[in-house]
Amino acid sequence: MAEGFPAQQQQPPGHTDPMVPDPDHGEQSYTGSDKLVGKRAFITGGDSGIGRAVAIAFAREGADVAIGYLPEEQKDAEETRDWVQKAGRTCVLVPADLMDEQQARESVRDAVEGLGGLDILVNNAGFQMARRESMADITTEDLDRTMRTNLYAMFWVTQTALEHLGSGASIINTTSIQAYQPSTSLLDYASTKAAITNFTVNLAAEVGPKGIRVNAVAPGPIWTPLQPATQPVEKLEKFGSDTPLGRAGMPAEVAPAYVFLAADSTGSYVSGTVLGVTGGKPVF
Repeated sequence: MAEGFPAQQQQPPGHTDPMVPDPDHGEQSYTGSDKLVGKRAFITGGDSGIGRAVAIAFAREGADVAIGYLPEEQKDAEETRDWVQKAGRTCVLVPADLMDEQQARESVRDAVEGLGGLDILVNNAGFQMARRESMADITTEDLDRTMRTNLYAMFWVTQTALEHLGSGASIINTTSIQAYQPSTSLLDYASTKAAITNFTVNLAAEVGPKGIRVNAVAPGPIWTPLQPATQPVEKLEKFGSDTPLGRAGMPAEVAPAYVFLAADSTGSYVSGTVLGVTGGKPVF
């Protein structure tokens, strides 16, 4: 992957089918080992990219899964559901625009109703836009979309989920290498990812006494629909080549980090931690 990716462009939020090459979500490679048997997980942004890979991994580890997604991402969501069901697990589809507080909170309630409870929350939905030259190009509309998707929605979803999560539950947030090594073209996005890191540590301190663990995964450059939908074409040609490993990662390479943090067998004493999956870029 050192050469980057072919020139291609989509409109946000982006879809899986037009991507070249196809992202690897672990469809053919991920093998579970019963780490999450009996667990029920709600994954926002679960229709594609990292969210789809996590849904597949969780299902193959024995969890039932609800996935949140925008209504226009229905086709991707149905494909993810198919993979979860092939693993023999229940998959609940929860279409919602998380920028709307009522829809964000109701999405959690729909997931809980469909799954019969909740043990794992993955706050993965996010938005970025890198097709700009400077801070002056960030409109109030752009800022509002990024902040409401990446931060407000996380607060609303987590507040509502905590009404249903008990001792032994796990919350996993998706932050980013951008929280540590921000790109100037992603000033607003990077700011939200730094805030998510702070949110993770802060919430872990608050809910730890209740037996609830809170952690985050910080992906580096990962080949998801968000890239062709939000990156300039010329940047895709070198996407990921600046990492020590010299390439972008695939969603399937990120999903095991979420499994590690969600599973009692591996993450029972891990809370307030950010786990980097960055191709070698430091997260400190």
